[in-house]
Amino acid sequence: MGDHGYSGNLPPGFVFSPTDEELVLHFLHRKASLLPCNPSIIPDLSLYPHDPWQLEGKALSSGNQWYYFSHVMEKKVTENGFWKPLDIEEPIFCNAGKKVGLKKYLVYCNGAEGVETNWMMKEYHLCSSKSSGTSCQRKKKSDCHQWILCRVYEREGSSIQNVGKSTDDDDGTELSCLDEMFLSMDDDLEDISFPN
Repeated sequence: MGDHGYSGNLPPGFVFSPTDEELVLHFLHRKASLLPCNPSIIPDLSLYPHDPWQLEGKALSSGNQWYYFSHVMEKKVTENGFWKPLDIEEPIFCNAGKKVGLKKYLVYCNGAEGVETNWMMKEYHLCSSKSSGTSCQRKKKSDCHQWILCRVYEREGSSIQNVGKSTDDDDGTELSCLDEMFLSMDDDLEDISFPN
């Protein structure tokens, strides 16, 4: 698929790489509260669920990930398959330690028989408690929690059992070539003698 899809209003050279907290507080909360989000870079694809390969040119693409808003739907059936929930939910906390949202994992299954693929979706939901914000409390609860933010990506060879589990080696971020160089030098530090 590549980086040739919809890139929103991002200037050349900018990469969209938000944290889970930023997705919930700066994008999903504003969308659900009917507040302006400047720049408005994440599109609304709430008409029907999409097959993952249909997102190119429609959703905001950043690297091998696609972002879009959608309405909460019970069944996520697409033209060629469906998105199956994995019963993995993770709370999302802000820096102050307050729960602000929930992240749910889904896997894309091909055909009616449901053959699992490497395509994954993370659905971001606003926290349903009263502590989720006063602007949501002023509106009808159903209006505020009808929106989700979706992050779709293709897994590389990892098993479904490892989805949602963090490891010490991978925090979900990519290293720059300088970071990789410095980390590789760490292995050679034993061979280097430092002056006293």
